[in-house]
Amino acid sequence: MTDTSSDYFERIVDKESLQSYLESELGPAESFDVRHHQEGHSNETLFVTWGDLELVIRRPPPGDIAENAHDVLREYRVIDALQETNVRVPTTVLACDDHSVLGSDFYAMEKQEGDVLRDAEPDRFANPEAREQVGHELVDRLVEIHNVDYEAIGLEEGDFGYPPGFTERQVRRWSEQLTWAFEVTAEEREVETLYDIMSWLTENTPDDNEYPNTLVHGDYKLDNVMFAPKADPEIAAIFDWEMSTLGDPFTDLGWMLSYWREEKDPEPPTPSLASTFMANEGYPTRRDLVERYERKTGFEFDNWKFYWVLAVYKLAGLGEMFFRRYLEGNSDDPMYPKMREGVPALAEQAQMIIDGEMTL
Repeated sequence: MTDTSSDYFERIVDKESLQSYLESELGPAESFDVRHHQEGHSNETLFVTWGDLELVIRRPPPGDIAENAHDVLREYRVIDALQETNVRVPTTVLACDDHSVLGSDFYAMEKQEGDVLRDAEPDRFANPEAREQVGHELVDRLVEIHNVDYEAIGLEEGDFGYPPGFTERQVRRWSEQLTWAFEVTAEEREVETLYDIMSWLTENTPDDNEYPNTLVHGDYKLDNVMFAPKADPEIAAIFDWEMSTLGDPFTDLGWMLSYWREEKDPEPPTPSLASTFMANEGYPTRRDLVERYERKTGFEFDNWKFYWVLAVYKLAGLGEMFFRRYLEGNSDDPMYPKMREGVPALAEQAQMIIDGEMTL
């Protein structure tokens, strides 16, 4: 069993309680090990060895969290529903809503092997042909998500999601998340520009008839997919479904684009959240990605400015919630205190997109 003196680790996992639970659910195991995976910045991820099984456990962070954030059982539900589709998801193992085990809901899935492209590209992808394929894979797998017959797999409207009014609710919900964070962070510093962005988004929200209704991932980006350990780029699994729902697929596309960097772009407002290697020769441009998505789906992504601004606004909302958790002592993530400056920088980027200083 892993020996750790981390107070935070002990807050997110009671090893003896987890061992007892896994034994009751999966049977006894000769080996048991738990490790905290610290690459993500939202839900907590634990790598667990249970005999011959290599598992990943997902649970929310400790402490007070914004309403509807970090819903790991929702994440489990959609991954489990997608098991028999062509959407690339890990194999689910179990879900638990008994808080006596870890102090929260959690679920387990089988651990995947491969590469997540977060800070750099693997050497085998460092050529123009592979780089182009990385971008194409990212778009094509998103298209598969948006093509799912969600009702056929048990994700029904009115239960798993409410497509009517979806985009308007996105603007309102993320404004509420920001307001929740401001309750604490405003004592440290205020971000006035975000109020202007809030008003612009409210005034420019598309009507329901301006977008189709599909399954929405909610956090689709390059470092939430894993590439198989092979020479040619091929996505093996898509992770982080906690924000998934039914609604406007263009919110996924705008979110993906907000993380995609080009050589012409200014310095990223939050370097700790931004990869820059996509500016290398061979990677598709944002416009290339949009055109491929339009060809594959038949959808027209005309209102790109709104969806790009919304994505950056949501990033700012996440950053501000992270900053609140840092101020309240509910995270040991070294990225969180950087949001003191990171969120104002994101607000300025959103304003640049509105003003036409950044374009596809």
